[in-house]
Amino acid sequence: MNDYLNSIIKRDPAARDKISIILTYPGVKAVFFHYIANKLWNLKFHLFARMISQFSRFLTGIEIHPGAKIGKNLFIDHGMGVVIGESSDIGNDVTLYHGVTLGGISPSENSDTQRNVKRHPTLEDNVIVGSSAQILGPITIGNSARIGANAVVLKDVPNNATMVGNPAKNISTNTDLSFRPYGVRDFDDKK
Repeated sequence: MNDYLNSIIKRDPAARDKISIILTYPGVKAVFFHYIANKLWNLKFHLFARMISQFSRFLTGIEIHPGAKIGKNLFIDHGMGVVIGESSDIGNDVTLYHGVTLGGISPSENSDTQRNVKRHPTLEDNVIVGSSAQILGPITIGNSARIGANAVVLKDVPNNATMVGNPAKNISTNTDLSFRPYGVRDFDDKK
């Protein structure tokens, strides 16, 4: 828990102390409830798992399906409107901002053929996803990739890429892998 809280302090300049993070950050609460719901999901207590995830959604405005796999130190900043689908797989030290969707492409079509198959994205380690970005389908976002705000990503993203637009296009390859909030470089950064 201490490593998790320290990872948030490193990524959020508004984080003052650990107790305020625990008490006031909806993303921390959502990750905590997901941990419990995911354990129940894996034990085949699907109804109870879904009830916990829906309770968490009610409290936080963040919807994480109990079947989603989440690595260490997921930071959901602000969080309202974040949706993480059932077969999503999130690596370590990933940052998501509010309004992000990790979703499927056509969930209302041929539902029977989509059950128990990978239909949501995989985010590898150290990915940053900007506000309201939509990452859709069983695609992979490579290590240390940056997804800009409002981007719509429908294809695999290579390691260290910076993706912006709709449909998202790679505008650069990151050589500086330090944490950059919101998925893009500072405007006055001359690199």
